[in-house]
Formats: sequence, C-alpha cells, structure tokens
Amino acid sequence: MADRSATVGERILVVGPSWVGDMVMAQSALMTLKMRDPRCRISVVAPPWSRPILERMNAIDEVVPLDVGHGEVAWQTRYRTAVTLKGRFDRAIVLPRSWKAALVPFLARIPHRVGFTGEQRVILLNERRDLDKSVLDQTVKRFVSLALPDDEARRGDFDIPHPRLEIDSDNLINLRLSLGLSSRPAVGMMPGAEYGPAKQWPLGYFRELACALVESGHEVRVLGGPKDVEAGDAICRDVPHSHNLCGKTRLADAVDLLADCHQVVTNDSGLMHVAAAVGSRVHAIYGSSSPAYTPPLTERATIHYLALSCSPCFQRTCPLGHTNCLNQLRPAQVLEAMTSSVTP
Repeated sequence: MADRSATVGERILVVGPSWVGDMVMAQSALMTLKMRDPRCRISVVAPPWSRPILERMNAIDEVVPLDVGHGEVAWQTRYRTAVTLKGRFDRAIVLPRSWKAALVPFLARIPHRVGFTGEQRVILLNERRDLDKSVLDQTVKRFVSLALPDDEARRGDFDIPHPRLEIDSDNLINLRLSLGLSSRPAVGMMPGAEYGPAKQWPLGYFRELACALVESGHEVRVLGGPKDVEAGDAICRDVPHSHNLCGKTRLADAVDLLADCHQVVTNDSGLMHVAAAVGSRVHAIYGSSSPAYTPPLTERATIHYLALSCSPCFQRTCPLGHTNCLNQLRPAQVLEAMTSSVTP
C-alpha cells in the first residue's frame, strides 16, 4: 500500500468569515498555509453565498457550505455539517471570534482546533490564542497569524500575501455583450457599504465624478447588490455611458467586471477588497472606518482619508451629525488622483 503521507499533507478545515471583504482577506491565510505546505489539503466552511468567491481562490481544495443566517445558532444544521466532516481533518482554524463559529470543528471532533480566545470558547477550542491588537492591528494579520505557529504569530513580523482572485474571461465576454457595455476604458463605482451611512460617500459626489469621467471618455459601471439599486439609479440617471449594474449581476460576475475596470472608486466595503484582489487600481474612500485596520491589499491603491480629529469613530452613523469625514472630501480631489494615476 502506498504511503498516503508521501502525497498528501495535513488536512486542514478553515472556518471562514461571514462578510465579503473578510472572505477575500481570508485568502491571505489560505495562501500562507499552501506556501508552508504545498501538499496540505484545505477545506473551507462558509456561507453558500461565498462559494463564487472561494471558487476563484486556487489555494482551496473544497468548499463546505454552511447554510445558516448571520448570527444564527442553527444547532441541527451545524451538527449535520459536522457529521459529514468527522475523521477527515487533522486541524481546524476558526477565523471568526464567535463561539458559534467554533461549533462545527468541535462537533466534528477535529483533534487540533485553533482560534482566538473569546466568547467562552474554552471547551470548543483546544489551542486558544490571546489577541494582541497592538501587534495584530489589521484583520488580515489576525487571519494569517492563525495559520502560523503561535511563537511566530506573536512576533507579528510575518509576510502577508495579497489575495488574488482568478478571472473567467469567457464570462466577462458574455457580460460585456449581455449588458451592452462599450469599449471605452471602464471605471467601477461601488457606492454601497453594508455597515452604514458613516462609510458611504455622498451619492451626489459619485454622480458628479461619474459625469466628469464620462466627459473625459470613460464608461462608468456602478456595482452592488439589490439594496444598492436606488443608489445606482441616483448616480447613473441621465448620464450617458454609465451603467447601473446593482442587483443585475452575480458575485462571480462582479469579480470579472471589476477586473475589466482600469480604476474603481469605492467606499470601504466588501467589493473594495474584491477590486483589490483582481488587480484594479483602487481609490478607496474612508469615513468612519480606518485604512490602517482594513486597507485594500494591493500596491495599486490610493487612500482617500481626511483623518479628522473625530476620525475614525467606527460608528454606523455620524455621532456628531455632520459626517464631515466624507462630506469634506470633494469629487475634484478624487478626480485629480484618478487623472494622475498610472493605468495599465
């Protein structure tokens, strides 16, 4: 009988996060695992919506869908999933810090279960790490640290590979035809931010910028989910060569459409991280959040952040009622940065 260990390395189950941007950043941890042990086999437990993103990551061998709502316990669903995983893994890495996220690896009796201390996970995890926020000051650093030995993770001087999502060229061609897109150089706009209005640049500013870009020969593509349809309409109404694609495309389509954009203008959102991972030049707008904590992971990014005395507050709505951190960032400033950016 052939020696299995000669062909297959450690079998690792990763419990993924529940947000688009976090899922993209999680790829840095998956890439780290593969670079450390190219023979390892990585499976990711994740919400079904994230499959189109995970399938574009070449470090993943298997996606295990866990169909539970955000914050739901859903004991039976988690138990049924755990039963299918018993005996298949050597180690589990739990990226989220909630106790619910650690349930599946515990119920599956995976022998080595690692994650950060929090939410009374004493029994659920058997390697619990303290989170030193002064060392692990970014979300992506925290994810990558869990893929490393604890002593190395504590130093905080490890490399962080940038996420890279694969592109489906055939799908992009079909999208260009079916959506009536032109051959003009495309600029993507993402006006949404799930967290709240304190992270959303004014729609009037997006529209003003769109008009200027179209006048200079660009095509504008506004991307987002069904909740962003009205925002897309507000930006694109009566603006030629602009397309409101919010709610009209799948998540996998957004990956390909953003890869086709020379530049993108985006709030601090999940699609910002997608744009970074497909190589677009990113103009990232920060209001209540901080570019030090969740930066776009690319060398091709321009950060637009006023760093007011009240920033970052990390609130969903401005506690002072003025949202100056966004309102005082004028479209002309962003346009100037885009004009001076080097495009491919």
